Amino acid sequence: MSVTLLKSSIERLIDTLEEADCYGFLQQVEVRYVMQNDNERKRIAFLTSLDPLDKRSWSGISYQMVHSLQKHCGEVVSVGPAAVAEGRLQERVIGWMKLFLKRVARRYCVYDYHIRVAKKLADAANQRLLREQFDVIVAPASLAQVACLETEVPIVIVEDATFALLLDYYPQYSNMLSRSIEQMHAVTKRGMRKASALIYSSIWAAQSAINEYHINPRRVHVVPMGANFDVSPDETVIEHKKRSGVCNLLFVGVDWQRKGGEIAFETLLMLNQMGIPAELTICGCIPPKNRSHPAMRVIPYLDKNDPLQYEQLKQLYLESDFLLLPTRNECFGIVFCEANAFGLPVITTCTGGVPEVVRNGENGFVLPLEAQGDAYALLIASLYRDEAQYARLVLSSRLAYDERLNWDSWGMAMNTIITAVLEQHEASHRVAG
Repeated sequence: MSVTLLKSSIERLIDTLEEADCYGFLQQVEVRYVMQNDNERKRIAFLTSLDPLDKRSWSGISYQMVHSLQKHCGEVVSVGPAAVAEGRLQERVIGWMKLFLKRVARRYCVYDYHIRVAKKLADAANQRLLREQFDVIVAPASLAQVACLETEVPIVIVEDATFALLLDYYPQYSNMLSRSIEQMHAVTKRGMRKASALIYSSIWAAQSAINEYHINPRRVHVVPMGANFDVSPDETVIEHKKRSGVCNLLFVGVDWQRKGGEIAFETLLMLNQMGIPAELTICGCIPPKNRSHPAMRVIPYLDKNDPLQYEQLKQLYLESDFLLLPTRNECFGIVFCEANAFGLPVITTCTGGVPEVVRNGENGFVLPLEAQGDAYALLIASLYRDEAQYARLVLSSRLAYDERLNWDSWGMAMNTIITAVLEQHEASHRVAG
C-alpha cells in the first residue's frame, strides 16, 4: 500500500474513532502511524557540484535544500561535490585558453558543460551512488552531473533557469563560442531527459524547459525557493517595524553593474534632491571609486558561514526600510525572500523570474528594465511618505514570505513531487515485470 493511500485510510479511521470516543485506541493508531512514516522515510542522494554545507554556494540554496529535504522528505546523503580531476598540464592549458578567449577574443566558453567532462562527472557520481542504496536522486543545478549518468534510481532536477534563457542574458553566457553553445544545449537536453521530474523556481524557467527543450509538461513543476537564513525573525518584531527617520536603502549584491548599482546610486542622489533624507548601504561589492557619497556606506563582504557576520547581515535587513536592487539579470533572487522574511519591501526590476517573486503592492514593486534612478526615487518617496501604506506593505511582505517564499513550503511541495515520482517508478517496474 502506498504512503498516500495508507495516510488516507488512517485519517478516515481516526475520524470514525473520534465519533465513537475511542481515545485510547486512537492514540495507539497515531503512534503506529508516526512510526511507520519514520520507517518509510526516503533515502535521498543529493548530487551536486557545489558544497552543500557552504552557505555561500549558489546563494546558500544548496545548504537550505539539504536541510529542507531532511526535514520534510527523508534521509539526505550528500554525494557531492563532484569534480573532474585533470592533469596539471591540462588544467593549465584549459585555464590559459579560457583567459585568452575572455581577454583577447572577448569570447566565452563553459568548460564544465562539455560532453567529455559530463562523462567524467557521471563516472565520479556512479562510484558514489553504487556504495549505497537510494530511493531518489535530487540534483540541484547539476544537469552536467546527470547527463551521462546510468542509473535505475529516479532523478529529480532542481534549477532556476535553462541554458536557453541564460544565453545572451547573463554576461558570462554572452559572446560564447558556437561550439560551446552546441555542447551546452546538448548536455542540458540530455540531462533533462534523464530526469523523472524537473523543478523550477518560476514559470518563466519552466516554460522554457517545455518550449525550448520540448520536455513533457507533466514532468515540469514550479516551486519557489526560500531565504538563506536558518531562523526567521519573530512575527512580533515585524508587526512593530516602523519606517526610519531617514529612509534607509539596502543594496545586497556581489556585482555592482549586474545588480544595478549605478541606478541605486542615482536613486540615493534623487531622493536627497527631493528633500527626503536617505542613506544607502552597499553590501557584497565595492562600487567604482567615483561612486561615493556621505550618505552611502560600503560593506564589501559578509560571510554567512561566520556567525558574527551572519548576525550583522540580519541586522542590516532589520534596520532598513527598503531593499533596493535594480538588477539587470536575475533568474529568481534569494535576496528577495530574505528581505521579505524581515518584512522588508523590495524595489526591483521586471526581468527574468523576478516578477513572480516580487508582486506589485504585495511584497514590493518591480519597475521596467529601462527605468532609471528618478523613477525609483519617485516610487520610494511615495511609499515612504505614506506611513500607513508603508506599514501595510511591511506586513504583506512578511506574509508573502510566510505563505510562499520559505523553505518549509518548498520542502513540503518537494515531498509531494518525490512521492509521486517514486509511486510512478514503482508502477512502471510492476508493469515491466
